[in-house]
Amino acid sequence: IVGAENPVLMSAAEQIFGAGGKRMRPALVFLVSRATKEIVGLKELTKEHRRLAEIIEMIHTASLIHDDVLDESDMRRGKETVHQLYGTRVAVLAGDFMFAQSSWYLANLENLEVIKLISQVIKDFASGEIKQASSLFDCDLQLEEYLIKCYYKTASLIAASTKGAAIFSRVDSYVSEQIYQYGKNFGLSFQVVDDILDFTQSAEQLGKPAGSDLAKGNLTAPVIFALEKEARLRDIIESEFCDTGSLDEAVGIVKSCGGIQRAQELAREKANLAVQSLQCLPPSSFRFALEELVKYNLERIK
Repeated sequence: IVGAENPVLMSAAEQIFGAGGKRMRPALVFLVSRATKEIVGLKELTKEHRRLAEIIEMIHTASLIHDDVLDESDMRRGKETVHQLYGTRVAVLAGDFMFAQSSWYLANLENLEVIKLISQVIKDFASGEIKQASSLFDCDLQLEEYLIKCYYKTASLIAASTKGAAIFSRVDSYVSEQIYQYGKNFGLSFQVVDDILDFTQSAEQLGKPAGSDLAKGNLTAPVIFALEKEARLRDIIESEFCDTGSLDEAVGIVKSCGGIQRAQELAREKANLAVQSLQCLPPSSFRFALEELVKYNLERIK
């Protein structure tokens, strides 16, 4: 559904879709669809469920293309980024085109509640990027502000994926709201885990340089917690790593003064809230899989 009318945009889209990725968001759409259809006695998934999964992955991919332009990243999932291969102009247009195309398919689902839900996500992406850009190297960034940024950048789309699937199963508003809370808290936990991995994994594992968020001045949970303990870290960050070896020193401080452990606790706390929200669903292999996804995410930081 990306559309083949423009070969350059098509090959740019193929570059990032072909680079792999977890396909977690469409998996969530299908799992929630199957877990909720039991409640209302739906026999099969609807075409709306399937199209929603496609739209969600397309929106996610468009946001990655734009993210890589903003972050000037050369690698994504271990491969060259779209803007690295085709230039910034094509990358921006490819991302815009995919947002527009997904919006068109979204409108054709003709469900106003889902249209509003997912349109908000596209707005949230922009809000998250603006929030991030305006708080670079800001050592006074509060945890609450960081979590709002995580919601805009990651959890908003995951929550919309899960709630949208529940709406298309035609469950009542209580269940769809619980499923939204599941997606939101899973999304927050997922982003915190990603931010921990930026410190604990190698460049090969990450598919991008380790410590790259911190190097750009993007302060995440491990750093926010470490700043509470270690005044030296503030000095290094506020100097914007002007001294040789200062980034390595900052990463060392984050690891040695408990920033990673406290971020792990935060990820677990959000994960527990996500699993609790699934109590509204009848026991099934699909509900179990939704719980397991949350636990699998935490296992990435063991």
